[in-house]
Amino acid sequence: MSTGLDPAVRELLAHSPEAPDRPLTAVELRAAFAAGRPPTGPAAPVASVTDHWVPGPGGVVRVRLYLPEADGPVPVFVWIHGGGWTIGSIDENEVASRAVCAAASVAVAAVEYRLAPEDPYPAAPSDCYAVLEWLAAGGAGPAVSPSRIAVGGESAGGNLSTVVSLMSRDRGGPPIAAQVLICPVFGHPDDGHQSYADYATGYGMTADAMRFFFAQYAPVPSDDPYVLPSRCRDLSGLPPALVLTAEYDVLRDEGEAFARQLAEAGVAVDVHRYEGQIHGFYGLYTDLPASPRSHAEVAAYLKGIFA
Repeated sequence: MSTGLDPAVRELLAHSPEAPDRPLTAVELRAAFAAGRPPTGPAAPVASVTDHWVPGPGGVVRVRLYLPEADGPVPVFVWIHGGGWTIGSIDENEVASRAVCAAASVAVAAVEYRLAPEDPYPAAPSDCYAVLEWLAAGGAGPAVSPSRIAVGGESAGGNLSTVVSLMSRDRGGPPIAAQVLICPVFGHPDDGHQSYADYATGYGMTADAMRFFFAQYAPVPSDDPYVLPSRCRDLSGLPPALVLTAEYDVLRDEGEAFARQLAEAGVAVDVHRYEGQIHGFYGLYTDLPASPRSHAEVAAYLKGIFA
């Protein structure tokens, strides 16, 4: 039973900047997001961090590769950042990427995919899939095992993780060992989930913000499962999934509903709702007490998958 907002979350929300008095463009929103990035928790040491440029369908895709201290090739966790397909970058997930790399002894490959509205759907999943193929072909070098790959992401990154898994299944592409889906987007804001009404404003991510992001990314309404995985009629054959949701998040109900869809399709699913938390508790608000706990949960899950 919920005990209400985590006091640390309440304090964070109390000191969050007020919403602007007019709608911002995507460019303005990116600038505001970069300028207002919240304080971070401690960053775990890893063996190395290097940037790579991977050939993609629209040009090169930057991939930041984190390697753990380890002997021999290690599995790789493809990390796809959030931001409504419109804002964000690999930079704000530095703490989470390092934490999972060190604790799970896996490489983390963080993807800097193209953003909407300049590059709407299908640019983002196409870039992420190109990185998957690059890793499976051994592009990351001898320190990374090309046959042991998991994918994961937060918010829009959770959406893209499942979309990449669908693409790989449908195309007979590289096998994916697991998907880690954190506060993920699987449906549309107008699908009628109760969490969209209960937490529409006042908890960081808003219902209107999600509508704005969809207008940038996929402005033409679509039931394409590569946009809205909840519309997929056949989820069988997808990788096992870890789904983490936040209690006070507009996306909570659709994440948990999609987990049930996966289970009904025969996919092994672990679901954990983080009580008292808001959207972004994993990768963005890494000074919250729940954040390192979530990193440890993801690391333990990946260790189990790759054991």
